[in-house]
Amino acid sequence: MKAKIQNAVSGKIEAIGLPILALCWVSFFWGTTWLASKEGVKHMPALQLATIRQFLGGILYVGYFLLKKQPWPKGRQWRTILILSFLNFVCSNGLSTWGVKYMSSGLGAIISALFPIWIIIINFFNGQKIAKMALIGILISFGGVCIIFMDYISDFLRPDFQFGIILMTASTITWAFGILETKKQASSFNPYFSLGLQMLISSIFLFGVTEAAGVNIPLSEIPLPSLWSIAYLVLIGSVLTFIAFIYSLQHLPTEISSIYVYINPIVAMILGSFIFGETLTQAIAIGTIVTLTGLYLVNKTIRKTKK
Repeated sequence: MKAKIQNAVSGKIEAIGLPILALCWVSFFWGTTWLASKEGVKHMPALQLATIRQFLGGILYVGYFLLKKQPWPKGRQWRTILILSFLNFVCSNGLSTWGVKYMSSGLGAIISALFPIWIIIINFFNGQKIAKMALIGILISFGGVCIIFMDYISDFLRPDFQFGIILMTASTITWAFGILETKKQASSFNPYFSLGLQMLISSIFLFGVTEAAGVNIPLSEIPLPSLWSIAYLVLIGSVLTFIAFIYSLQHLPTEISSIYVYINPIVAMILGSFIFGETLTQAIAIGTIVTLTGLYLVNKTIRKTKK
């Protein structure tokens, strides 16, 4: 009986394809991490949560590869790891965790999904022309965001909401820089080991900043909801989903592996509405569809440029 079940499961996986299953995992579970972050930062400093999450995730990755006696990075590889640690984890992850404290998880996920637009803009300032399709996509996405914010007009009068928007936008820009740096400095160094080192280095940096600022609370005072959030973010967000993400990138065409960008915000919005009672109006739904349509056109342009 056990053998039959195992054969049936393995048959299903082969039929669907393990890379597609990995992409489905990324598309859903990275959307849920917005809710976990939102719950965690309700009860503790946001940057401290990001510090602990990245330290534990980094320890798990690095510890595993030390046991496997994986060779350490050499020379310029360290430079790349340090830059990506700062861009992807200190700035992007740290600021987005902080930003979601001041807005709904769904809105944070939508703003975060706009990073392809910043890639186009950064490339423009580096001398690349903006293709007509990309420009149309940017305008459509901007229109979609305007529709979404129709329901948040009164919130713009609140300084904390304004601050959250600034933090989330900055995190998205740094993520775009991180992606461009990854492409520019791509190497044969183990991407999973590199990821763990980036997390660990960023957690040390963040700890220094938060300790100097005096914002951390004693570990014994972190309430249970935040501890559960950290556990979820470490195991699901930082370990399993990143493994699935890199695996899907390695085994799927870019146009397929980037689908998660469109699904994450939808997952965050729907679950945020059910779990936290976050606002989900017709304007937000329409604006999200319009924004993601624009992002699709921008992504399509990026893929054509690569080719």
